[in-house]
Amino acid sequence: MKFCANVSLLFAEVEFVERFGRAAEAGFAAVEFWWPSGEELGRVEKAIKEAGLEVALFNFDAGDMSSGDRGFLSDPERHQQFRDNVPTALELARSVGCSRLNALVGHDLDGIDSAEQLELARTNVAWAADQAAENGIEVMIEAVNTYENGPYLLPKTEAAARFVRGVGRDNVRLQYDAYHMQRMEGNIVATLREHAGGIAHIQVADSPDRGEPGTGELNYRYIFAALDELRYGGWIGLEYKSTRETTEESLAWLPREKRSGEVNVEELHL
Repeated sequence: MKFCANVSLLFAEVEFVERFGRAAEAGFAAVEFWWPSGEELGRVEKAIKEAGLEVALFNFDAGDMSSGDRGFLSDPERHQQFRDNVPTALELARSVGCSRLNALVGHDLDGIDSAEQLELARTNVAWAADQAAENGIEVMIEAVNTYENGPYLLPKTEAAARFVRGVGRDNVRLQYDAYHMQRMEGNIVATLREHAGGIAHIQVADSPDRGEPGTGELNYRYIFAALDELRYGGWIGLEYKSTRETTEESLAWLPREKRSGEVNVEELHL
């Protein structure tokens, strides 16, 4: 297994552009992040390169996340915002060497047939994926829990997997978030086994409070062992909220010397 730090949630004790340096200092070789809304992209790119980090994944612009937005690919009135962001996001990805971008599809809107919204989202993802493919970039689709994220269109794994199949592009893959799916459906290991062939990126946090592994109800030693058995070779993003005063304290379960490369389950302090 190999882990990357999600700097949109971790190292929140400092400003966003400083978090890349903090992640490198903490021993990570790679990071992931949400779209850096409000940040000057040149500064973000510079911070990544100065820290010497690989970027495992970042999100396309999903709108004002703090106000409840979770993407707008399915919204007839706003989907152009996604299309306008695609060239910018792909340019940033090329610049920092990132090969996976996550697209949040949006909420199930009142007054519009859900099937029509999903069809619009599929059309937009296919359009983006065709451009991404020219640069060897994959587009990720994830299921997101509705308890904290509103009426998200893809609330469970099978819905997201069915959406991916419907897009019909080889470079559109499934992103699996164990925290979101514990909230929505449980059966984490059984689901990973069922969908292993389609999953290209995984994110983790404990449930129900989205803290670091070992602070909630999920048996991450068992989950990580299952990923080993499945020979999952992709990144595992640490997309959690530290329950400790600092991010570094919350990382006690992951030995520092193992944060930049492959790690075995037996080496984790879980």
